[in-house]
Amino acid sequence: MASLNVGNLGEYLREQRRQAQLSLRQLADAAGVSNPYLSQIERGLRKPSADILQQLAKALRISAETLYVQAGILDERDRDEVETRAAILADPSINERQKQVLLQIYESFRKENALTEEPRPPQEDQRSGRTEQSEQPQ
Repeated sequence: MASLNVGNLGEYLREQRRQAQLSLRQLADAAGVSNPYLSQIERGLRKPSADILQQLAKALRISAETLYVQAGILDERDRDEVETRAAILADPSINERQKQVLLQIYESFRKENALTEEPRPPQEDQRSGRTEQSEQPQ
């Protein structure tokens, strides 16, 4: 995990609050935190927990993962995976069993792709100038 980047988080939160046209007090009330505590977070004086970040994200109607990345709790590269999982779990058109099966399939593809090496680019044949195609299993 990356270290907590409180200053940038505070600036980011302030900007999100302003874009949502909320006062500090309105956001604090909506997120269930005190006005002084939220002010300290925005000024970079406090390190909020993941739970507080989740409450703030919900009140701002943004993804909690976005705040986790800003806070350094979650690496940027992990964000896509977390958001994919969240989207699957939030989909009301599929039942719980289907969600779990879909998550298992998703995870198996991720593991398979992590084990597979990147394909090397085709090499040019020096004699003919043609591009050599690697054999693909069929």
